[in-house]
Amino acid sequence: MRKAPNFDGLAGVYRWMEMASFGPLLSRCRFAFLDELRASRNALILGDGDGRFTARLLKENPVVLVDALDASPAMLRALVDNAGIRSSRIRVHVADARLWEPLVPTLDLIVTHFFLDCLTTREVASLAKRLRVSARPDAKWVVSEFAIPKGWFGWLVARPLITALYLLFWVLTGLSVFRLPNHRKALDEAGFTLSQQRRRLGGLLVSELWTVRPAADTQL
Repeated sequence: MRKAPNFDGLAGVYRWMEMASFGPLLSRCRFAFLDELRASRNALILGDGDGRFTARLLKENPVVLVDALDASPAMLRALVDNAGIRSSRIRVHVADARLWEPLVPTLDLIVTHFFLDCLTTREVASLAKRLRVSARPDAKWVVSEFAIPKGWFGWLVARPLITALYLLFWVLTGLSVFRLPNHRKALDEAGFTLSQQRRRLGGLLVSELWTVRPAADTQL
């Protein structure tokens, strides 16, 4: 298995890097479906960076308990700091998501904001199958990701930009993935259904809400 990237050095500047490159658009992607998560009780949040989504979820949903997983201890410390007085509802896990097994067998919310792009399609598929086993029948999976839309914008703008971002994170963190995974295929084959989708920047940024497909319709 390839070595996990090291995001520790970016914990203090992650927010400013994001604002300098995409302004508020990545945050808008993260919060796109927040209103639909108020009934969630057990959430698994993978790779939330400095934790701005986690903090907002805890504020909007006063009963949700969060398992926050990241391979970067520094990012998890920033996540807990951002949660403030609500951090008592967070359990942190310093772990590689490719190896980690969920501790809560009744997850009703899974969140991956700009995280799946650090994995290969095969790794996303393996992760999705493991999480499907722990997901309740009414569980939701919220995804924010980059995408390469069809047409001239995809070829001339989105593809070169995403390639540049991968090279940047290879330099800064050692990330050894250089192309977007087919996360939609992986989630679909694991038993999740794409229920809603919102696009920004001509389709370069996408927010997605997935739900669990009935077991009879799923091939695990």
